[in-house]
Amino acid sequence: MTTPWIEVTLRVDGEAAEAAAELLNRYGYQGVAVEYEGIPPDKLDEDQIPPPTTLAVRAYFPADDRAEEAKLSLEQALGYMRMMYPFPEPIYKIVEEADWAEAWKVHYHPIRLGRHILIRPIWVEMETTPEDVVISLDPGMAFGTGTHPTTQLCLEALEDYVKPGMQVFDLGCGSGILSIAAAKLGAASVLGVDIDTVAVTVALENIAANGVADKITIQEGSLESVLTSARRFDILLANILARVIIEMCKQPLGDVIRPGGVGIFSGIIADQADDVEAALRTVGLQPTARRQQGDWVVIEAQRPIDI
Repeated sequence: MTTPWIEVTLRVDGEAAEAAAELLNRYGYQGVAVEYEGIPPDKLDEDQIPPPTTLAVRAYFPADDRAEEAKLSLEQALGYMRMMYPFPEPIYKIVEEADWAEAWKVHYHPIRLGRHILIRPIWVEMETTPEDVVISLDPGMAFGTGTHPTTQLCLEALEDYVKPGMQVFDLGCGSGILSIAAAKLGAASVLGVDIDTVAVTVALENIAANGVADKITIQEGSLESVLTSARRFDILLANILARVIIEMCKQPLGDVIRPGGVGIFSGIIADQADDVEAALRTVGLQPTARRQQGDWVVIEAQRPIDI
């Protein structure tokens, strides 16, 4: 018998969405989904999306013997946040595991990003052009739908950096969305790792569906498992969380990047960016640029060429 899941939703305005996502990331299974509400689906594929009045921030956690403790911790944290901003009460809903992936599909629509990237839910048929870099995706129970600013910023950075023949390392690959994008943008090879077995399974399925299995290796693992190997990369992708990136800098994180290569670091709220950049410098990476969407930031950092 499978374990049901608890869906928790916070309906907030744009100003509170980033803080709500950061909070739910602490409790949700493989990240959060941030969905626009009040925008007609036929407008989501346009360049000028009207600003939403409400965003639904959703996360899922198992309805097991630790569920009540998780709810209590979440509501205590919300109580502290309400001292600064009027956050709503969380809305809970039981979702059977078989229906988990179906629960949010009604809100998940094609998205265009950057110059040529098109994220298409695998169950949606639509016309494309030869210039489109199409990523067909079913995130399942893994983080990475392309709807969150952290993923969107990473994809836009990838489009600028990937050149034919490059080797890419996707640390915390989730659904495989960034690995697939790197391969379709011209990378010669991509290694994606995740500590979660569900994410590995989902990523492998998405990679096969996109026809890039010959370029991508996905495996269960961590930064440490790659640091102890001889593999080094032109691009490191780390769409995780600021505190995790900082913690990883206690290991020689910069060593996985070749001299002259770049790291793309996401999952960072703007007021955390200085701390992340300071940590990156301790492992020999020089921050060169930031990209920002709302309160979310991507940091690009280069490993200097040895002289």
